[in-house]
Amino acid sequence: MAKLVSKTYGDALFELALEKQTIDTVFEEIKEVKEVFTENEELMKLLNHPKITKEEKVKIIENIFKGRVSDDVTGFLVIIVEKGRYNSFDAIFDYFIAAVKEYKKIGIAKVTSAVELSDEQKKKVEEKLLQTTIYTSFEMNYHVDKSLIGGLIIRIGDRVVDSSIKTKLDKLARNLQKIQLSTC
Repeated sequence: MAKLVSKTYGDALFELALEKQTIDTVFEEIKEVKEVFTENEELMKLLNHPKITKEEKVKIIENIFKGRVSDDVTGFLVIIVEKGRYNSFDAIFDYFIAAVKEYKKIGIAKVTSAVELSDEQKKKVEEKLLQTTIYTSFEMNYHVDKSLIGGLIIRIGDRVVDSSIKTKLDKLARNLQKIQLSTC
C-alpha cells in the first residue's frame, strides 16, 4: 500500500514538474524538503498528533515552506497533509527523486567488494557501467564485505551482477550436492 501511495504522489509531482519544465528546480527543492523532515523529528510528531486538526497541520506546512520553496512544492505538501498521507512523505520524496534520476539517466550503483577498491579500480568499474548501461552518469556507493573472499557484487536498481568468489563457491557446493544425491 505504501508503495502505491508513493508511486501515485511521486508520479503526480514528476508529471507536474515535467509539464511546467521545472524538473531541476523541483528536484532540488524536494531534496531540501526531505532534509528538513529528516533533521526535524518534531515536525513529524506534530503532523502525527491526533489533537492537531488538518487545517492546523496545513498552516504548519505553509508557515515552514511557503516562500522557501516554489508554490507547486508547497501546494504538493499541503495536498499530502490534507489527504492524511504525511506518514508517506519520505517514501514519496524517495520515489520522486528516483524518478528524476532515471529521467536524467543518472544511475545509482551499489558496489560491494571483498577489499577496499583503489581509485583506479573504482574508475574502471564506473567506466564499464557507463559503457554497458543506458546511464550517462552514476552515483557510486562502495562497500566492503570481507565474506565475499574476492570479486564484486554490483546492484543497479533491481538488477544484480554477482561475480563474488563466495557465490561461485556456493554454486559449486550446490552442484556437488546434486551430483552426490543422484549417484546414490
